[in-house]
Amino acid sequence: MTSTTSSAARTDVDTSVIRPDVDTLRFATAGSVDDGKSTLVGRLLHDSKSVLTDQLEAVEHASRNRGQDTPDLALLTDGLRAEREQGITIDVAHRYFATAKRRFILADTPGHVQYTRNMVTGASTAELTIILVDARNGVVEQTRRHAAIAALLRVPHIVLAVNKMDLVGYEAKEFDRIVEDFAGHAAELDLPGFTPIPVSALVGDNVVDRSAHMDWYEGPALLEHLESVPVGGDPRGEPARFPVQYVIRHGESRHYAGQLASGSLRVGDRVTVHPSGGTSAIEGIDVLGEEVREAYAPQSLTLRLTDHLDVSRGDMITSGPDAPALTRDVRAAVCHLADRPLHVGDRVLVRHTTRTVQAVVRNLTAGEAGLHANDLGRIVLRTAEPLALDDYADCRRTGAFILIDPADGATLTAGMVDLGEAAATI
Repeated sequence: MTSTTSSAARTDVDTSVIRPDVDTLRFATAGSVDDGKSTLVGRLLHDSKSVLTDQLEAVEHASRNRGQDTPDLALLTDGLRAEREQGITIDVAHRYFATAKRRFILADTPGHVQYTRNMVTGASTAELTIILVDARNGVVEQTRRHAAIAALLRVPHIVLAVNKMDLVGYEAKEFDRIVEDFAGHAAELDLPGFTPIPVSALVGDNVVDRSAHMDWYEGPALLEHLESVPVGGDPRGEPARFPVQYVIRHGESRHYAGQLASGSLRVGDRVTVHPSGGTSAIEGIDVLGEEVREAYAPQSLTLRLTDHLDVSRGDMITSGPDAPALTRDVRAAVCHLADRPLHVGDRVLVRHTTRTVQAVVRNLTAGEAGLHANDLGRIVLRTAEPLALDDYADCRRTGAFILIDPADGATLTAGMVDLGEAAATI
């Protein structure tokens, strides 16, 4: 059944559907300007009963002031005054909502080319990205950029939402043409696959409720897909990575505090401390002040080791046969975030998990022109001290880093480590 903007009876968050035993999906949205991204997010929140009464009243009031007869649901996510005045999304807006089946953390990212870097921020922790396309325009340059970033960040699940189907007569051939075009580009990027869904965010077709206008489409509505797509995995199957954040001394005993980045650790496990290479065994684990036998990512915990090793903030404790690569030569795919360009020869700081080291830029795909804001590229760094790195494809937490300007501490570039053969070609 198609929902419309007149379904204003859905005004309060139904907290009875929020259950503690359901899992969480983190997802991000991306789309070009005027593709209807904020409207899609607003429709999703509205039709899933995730909008409070006062929020909806504020949107209705603002819409009336603009001379609109129905609520402009895009205003639910365009929180900044400048966003509302210009009718665009500038910053990454995070929203939290839940259904009976799952909790959601949504990052609504801007569509303008000059804010492409914000998509990196929004999608960096996402397990699913919705790439929105205007059915009238099809795949455009910004669509390709968003797909490239999703591939770069190794986002596990992609949804191609073909919006504004109402403006192309709900024609299947228009949808099929766009899906075929995007599939060709996805194959070039080596995307793992994508789920195409025809929608009309303005009217509500296939967002929360199935559309009555597209009987040729047999797939799920967007919310159905978000509720059913597999997320997470068994942390015991991942390599154990524990970056040390603090060293806490209790008399002669030393406790190592931090957040388990991946995998699991058990009392008695043999561990290695990087970069020193010292080995020991886990004597005890505390989570939330209670002793436990086993801990899983992403729990925060403290460890005690059976041996007195020289362990400091920034070291990484690992367990199991899949050790990280210990190297001073860092090869990575990058997205430049800062307005100031990055050039070969620049001296920077590399922040990797809890470790920060000095480095120099040895090579860039951009050559002498350097990397400018929103540029994607590849980089080679030479660090002053070795880093314990994983390939980003294997572990997003320990395979990522940021570059920092040592002069003022500003974030310059986001990097994804590539230990594969492709990285050696730069």
